[in-house]
Amino acid sequence: MPPTTAKNAETGFPFRAVVFDWAWTLVDLDVEDDRRPLRRVFDFLDAREVRLPDFETCLQQGREVFAGMIENSRRTHREALFEHVLNYLILKHDIKVKAGAGVREMLEQYYGEVYAARRVFDDVVPTLDALQRAAVPLGIISNTTNPGFMKERERAQLGLDSYFQFAIYSSEVPYRKPHRSIFDLASSILGLPAADILYVGDNQQVDVAGAKAAAMSTAWINRDGEARLMGITPDYEFQRLTDLLDLKAAPAPAGPR
Repeated sequence: MPPTTAKNAETGFPFRAVVFDWAWTLVDLDVEDDRRPLRRVFDFLDAREVRLPDFETCLQQGREVFAGMIENSRRTHREALFEHVLNYLILKHDIKVKAGAGVREMLEQYYGEVYAARRVFDDVVPTLDALQRAAVPLGIISNTTNPGFMKERERAQLGLDSYFQFAIYSSEVPYRKPHRSIFDLASSILGLPAADILYVGDNQQVDVAGAKAAAMSTAWINRDGEARLMGITPDYEFQRLTDLLDLKAAPAPAGPR
């Protein structure tokens, strides 16, 4: 990773690094559906002559287990991992994995289907290009139930890999946002005080409140014109990511609407 730089003398950009959320900040997830990805896994295994249980039964059981994991993650900030759901179904139904049709290959099939509908928002690449030209180090902190190796694949597939010096995924570390530790980790990786870092995200409670609790400045990307939540005040609010490039001075907390 290249060394961090001071504030860019030409642009006057007021932060030494910018860290982004992923989903709904940089990438449009479209409508997520768990039926098609699991169907693709079943078709993949069936083509390899793996004996399979009833699809609808597995789909319902997986949904029930995963819903409980998600509920628990919201209370504890420990991430729910979908691969654990897959392992549960394999054990419950005695699905015989084999070379070339193991858990990793199943995950590749599952997330290959999930990622197929995703797209990068049109204001993302111009923003990242400009920040990269200004030598501003960029990173990602993302809550995700996906395994890290698949998130890396998604990042490359969407053409965003070259912009980021690092990515922290909640599926790979002890806690998810808004837990402070995940933001502190980014500060440590960058070798910068939190006050020198701007965090950009779309979720007020998870991104804005979490980053502010870790002493980072925050920019809320509010694409849909949502109302502010009481008690959460981002340093900046944008409807388009390219507005980030207009920052010229240290942030002043925005007043109430």
